[in-house]
Amino acid sequence: FLPQVDSANAGRVLASDAAVFLKKSGLTDLVLGKIWDLADTDGKGILNKQEFFVALRLVACAQNGLDVSLSSLNLPVPPPRFTDTGSPLLLSGTASSDLPWAVKLEDKAKYDSIFDSLNPVNGLLSGDKVKPVLLNSKLPVDILGRVWELSDIDRDGMLDRDEFAVAMFLVYCALEKEPVPMSLPAALVPPSKRKPLSVPGAMPLIPSSTKESHQSLPPVGILAAKTPLTQ
Repeated sequence: FLPQVDSANAGRVLASDAAVFLKKSGLTDLVLGKIWDLADTDGKGILNKQEFFVALRLVACAQNGLDVSLSSLNLPVPPPRFTDTGSPLLLSGTASSDLPWAVKLEDKAKYDSIFDSLNPVNGLLSGDKVKPVLLNSKLPVDILGRVWELSDIDRDGMLDRDEFAVAMFLVYCALEKEPVPMSLPAALVPPSKRKPLSVPGAMPLIPSSTKESHQSLPPVGILAAKTPLTQ
């Protein structure tokens, strides 16, 4: 990653160059600001090589649902992901369209049967129909909000068969105590929704801490407003 932001090969990265690059991580400005503050230890607005690697490591932590803090630096996380159509480096030598889908065939069949049992209309399920399934997992509302946000890839407020499979995959991951990522990994994007030579899905998410954002997501707005959490 370093050669892309340190074109002069000076062994340091300016704040302006780093900002453009880190933005491609799909994380919010708030999270990226926190990452910069932790990496830029002396507050000079410049990162040396070591500090830049700290920033990359913190990006990876945030993308995998871990706290953005120095204590997370030693936790095992996959490499950070960045959207960039022009750099084979960032795609680890593999176009996202060639990545095998993380949802296994036997799991997909199971998720499809749940999908069909919910009476989809024109191959789509509304937030109202998906909500009981999500709630049934007994996961916290903020986690379910993130699952919906990541699985509604085309942002139409409905889930098709493949998007529903992504939602179910994330729910089962969360039930296994695996963190739900902050942005959708390229391998989880359904092949039907991939664009050639780009990594879709790594979009900034609405911060789950604000009430307004809950209201803007169909199932979560309903969850937060009408569903008693003690069942």
